[in-house]
Amino acid sequence: MSWTDERVELLKKMWGEGQSASQIAKELGGVTRNAVIGKVHRLGLSNRAGGAAPAAAAADKPEAKPKPETKVKPAPKPAPKPEVEPEDQPEPVVEVRAPAPLPARKAIIPAGQPLPPQPSANEIDPAALAKVSEIEKKAKKLTLMELTEKTCKWPVGDPATPDFWFCGLPVQQGKPYCEAHVGVAFQPMSSRRDRRR
Repeated sequence: MSWTDERVELLKKMWGEGQSASQIAKELGGVTRNAVIGKVHRLGLSNRAGGAAPAAAAADKPEAKPKPETKVKPAPKPAPKPEVEPEDQPEPVVEVRAPAPLPARKAIIPAGQPLPPQPSANEIDPAALAKVSEIEKKAKKLTLMELTEKTCKWPVGDPATPDFWFCGLPVQQGKPYCEAHVGVAFQPMSSRRDRRR
């Protein structure tokens, strides 16, 4: 079905008369109520909110009689509460809690942090190296899962072999290693340069 000029004129006429979209669709035939509503919107026809047809329909209706006024009774007043002597009233309990102390922040070594660069044998202080070999005899030989923030994380051996372990001795304050391994890992630059010469 197409919207011919004749059908559009009939739609406009019926819409102006105040007929519903369903009635117009039935009269035109071959269109739905929604198609009529869509065409009305595309044509920009009024929505008939204050059209003549509703006013005429209202004129045909008999006037409604006003309803007699009904009196509303006021709500009953609540019974007065018995007065309580000030000394009989319990004092409100106010619970004051001190804020919980914040835990001290500890330096945490992020997971996945790369191991410190391993100095070559000619760069290591011989005294520090001797100390490390003595310490590794006393090491706890921990696995990765046994490490904590208080245990030395110095790796010993090849990670691909079952003989691989971590030192596990108590760490030096603020460092990830025990005192002996800190001596090897964190050497001052000046002493390294001196040994290379």
